[in-house]
Amino acid sequence: MQSPTKPLIAGLAAVLALSSGAAMADYGHAFRDRAKVVSSTPVYEQINEPRRECWTEYESREVYRDGNNTGGAILGAVVGGLVGSTVGKGNGKVAAAAVGAATGAVVGDRWNDRGGSHAYEERPVERCRVTDNYRQEIVGYDVTYRYNGRNYTTRLPYDPGEWLSLDVSFSVADHPRSGRWNESRSRW
Repeated sequence: MQSPTKPLIAGLAAVLALSSGAAMADYGHAFRDRAKVVSSTPVYEQINEPRRECWTEYESREVYRDGNNTGGAILGAVVGGLVGSTVGKGNGKVAAAAVGAATGAVVGDRWNDRGGSHAYEERPVERCRVTDNYRQEIVGYDVTYRYNGRNYTTRLPYDPGEWLSLDVSFSVADHPRSGRWNESRSRW
């Protein structure tokens, strides 16, 4: 069961809303009208959209190569092993070949390492820079229009063309003026 106060409150709220709307109708009026556009000037904004540009350059640099190369050690071991196998007889021949190979490897490695060398090598290096990329963009229009013999200015997001549609509204001023002004108006 509903409380009897709820419908009463809802009814009072509806009566107040209707009465305030009726009161406002006496004081305010609105209509649509047209005004002649006197000028429409585009408004620009400068926008920066930076761009990243990259390219590849080749850079030359000096490198030191030590002569430590395993090729000399291998060649020395092979030659030393062959020479060692010619010395000795029987089982001594195998031992002499092993000693010759070891000695040849050491000699070949030292012979190949002659203090290293200097060389130049080129390597690719990526370089980048950011450049400004400015452009102009229209952000609106400063519009001057004439309505009832007076010029007005506003900013619009579009170019209105030759005519501008206006929503015009007015209301009666609630504050009284001096007695003389009211008297002169009432005689019109």
